[in-house]
Amino acid sequence: MAKARIQELSGQILEHNRRYYVEDNPTISDAAYDRLMRELFELEKEHPDLAAPDSPTHRIGAPPLKSFAEITHPSPMLSLQNAFSDEELTEFDERLRKALDHPGPVEYMAEPKLDGVAIELCYEAGLLSSAATRGDGITGEDVTRNARTIKSLPLRLGSARNIPQPARLVVRGEVVILKKDFEKLNAEQLAAGGRTFANPRNAAAGSLRQLDSRITATRPLTAFIYAPAIELPGIENQARFLATLSEMGFLVNDRSRKCAGIEQVLAARDDLLKHRFDLPYEVDGLVVKVNDFSLQKRLGAISRSPRWAMAYKLPPVQETTVVRDIVVQVGRTGALTPVALLEPVWISGAEVSRATLHNQDEIDRKDIRRGDSVLVQRAGDVIPEVVAVIKESRRGNPERFQIPANCPVCGARAIREEGEAVRRCSNSSCPAQLRAGLRHFASRGAMDIDGLGERIIDQLVERDLVNDAADLYRLDALTLRSLERLADKSADNLVRAIEAGKHPSLQRLIYALGIRHVGEHVAGLLAHELGSIDALKLADRERLEAIDGIGPEVAGSLITFFEQPQNNALLERLLQAGVRPVAPESKPAAGGGADAASALEGKSVVITGTLSKMGRRQAKELIQALGGRVTGSLSKKTDLLVAGDNPGSKIDRARQLGIAIIDEIEFNKLAGR
Repeated sequence: MAKARIQELSGQILEHNRRYYVEDNPTISDAAYDRLMRELFELEKEHPDLAAPDSPTHRIGAPPLKSFAEITHPSPMLSLQNAFSDEELTEFDERLRKALDHPGPVEYMAEPKLDGVAIELCYEAGLLSSAATRGDGITGEDVTRNARTIKSLPLRLGSARNIPQPARLVVRGEVVILKKDFEKLNAEQLAAGGRTFANPRNAAAGSLRQLDSRITATRPLTAFIYAPAIELPGIENQARFLATLSEMGFLVNDRSRKCAGIEQVLAARDDLLKHRFDLPYEVDGLVVKVNDFSLQKRLGAISRSPRWAMAYKLPPVQETTVVRDIVVQVGRTGALTPVALLEPVWISGAEVSRATLHNQDEIDRKDIRRGDSVLVQRAGDVIPEVVAVIKESRRGNPERFQIPANCPVCGARAIREEGEAVRRCSNSSCPAQLRAGLRHFASRGAMDIDGLGERIIDQLVERDLVNDAADLYRLDALTLRSLERLADKSADNLVRAIEAGKHPSLQRLIYALGIRHVGEHVAGLLAHELGSIDALKLADRERLEAIDGIGPEVAGSLITFFEQPQNNALLERLLQAGVRPVAPESKPAAGGGADAASALEGKSVVITGTLSKMGRRQAKELIQALGGRVTGSLSKKTDLLVAGDNPGSKIDRARQLGIAIIDEIEFNKLAGR
């Protein structure tokens, strides 16, 4: 039994190695691969007599492609052992301290594990002379011409303090594509009719291993350096090595941390988890290394891994699963959105059983069918999506999926207008549109009606108690108590929450109306610039497009919305129900008057980190009420960075750009609070 399973696992892993390392076209997620390798490790540990000499557990990567010349590494490029829990990290620390006879804490370096492709660089007399991939760990592919196109790599070494320029320097690092560059690359590939990449790692690997370096030169590759391949005289530890490499002109990771013991390593891991999705690059783990190079030598290595290092693997953002079915949902704008129902799988610490398929064009482009094995992605709060189909696993020839020509809820004709990617239900009274619109109206960024959840909204629509958002303000506790599984106290609380929300900010009300292309940010621009719903209704296209941040598409959508009689009737009914939005002009007085407003008037502001006195949403609304504009990313046009606790890498970027930085206390003073 064990022998057969070991042979089966070995065959699967060797095939996946070929697809991953040779073809740059993996057919399973990294997490699924890790599980296969881990199972093989455990079986060989229990049955060492069954471990074959050529077992994948004894190998690193795959042999170099014949298309490239080979370069022999000066020392093996080893893989790291993986840890998936606090206990495994703690056991790693205990083993090292026992092997070193070191009763006190060991000093470690904790470095983000970038999800890219490994590279080795050799500098002779200060000049880049060769570059190689990992290959099989002993020999790699010669990618020197391609490496020379990577702008973050110095072609000539700079000088470092306290050490002379080495006659020969060999270092290792990771070639990645930053998130923003990856999105741009895929958009360009799509526009050119080319193949899009499943993730930045695949894109980086494929770009680095191009036979034509001119293609590599067009790809936005970035290289971070993290390890020496040969001894660098005068450098005694990893922390000093990274500092020296930075002085020489290499890009090193500024989130690398020196840790006095395993407890600080665990704290660094927690911090990485907290900020994982704010980082400009993809990470899949935390590499823990003994800092002292002399201790690294004493500890040595096993067949494929150093004993002095461990990689803690973060929860995966991509997983492999199966599409059980494809259904169509109807949104608040009538859009028919296909959704894949999946075999449940855990991604980023949450169970994922559904993923958006966006529209028919996306389904056709990716060729997604019922029963397919697929790669699914979830990063941060992003809705899970199908990244790619693993067509090698498809059985037979399942039928292609087509979004129906009629609304699946009300049966009305679904129309795809010219220039649009989605079909929309033509019935404005469709119950599905009403339910989705009410959920949006009550959501946190809109009217923020606490307790008005999906289950209650469904019952209100089914019983014909609510026909539009204005009807919510006519509900009483007695009516709500008649709903299923709604206790008397909950009904009373919901009535109070609805009543308390009758005086939202103008921005919230504009956003709550669900106007196409009008998100929270655009709603804030409109509220600040126009000051009232009446002014918004009367604004013509020229007036709207004169607002910074409002383009023709948004202006057209606003005009169309207010041309519809039913929308104006809804606003009138909300007014009759007592809904009175608070114009932004009235907000500065509550927080310090005109001085506060003028301090932020026209300023571009970025918020980073955690604000203790107010939520980020509240801070954003305050800045907008005072005439400022909140953006998500830093640029030369940014005027101010508001930095809360744990600000992450944005604070370093702001310093590089010379952007003014204030903390939460200074922000409150500036806002007159």
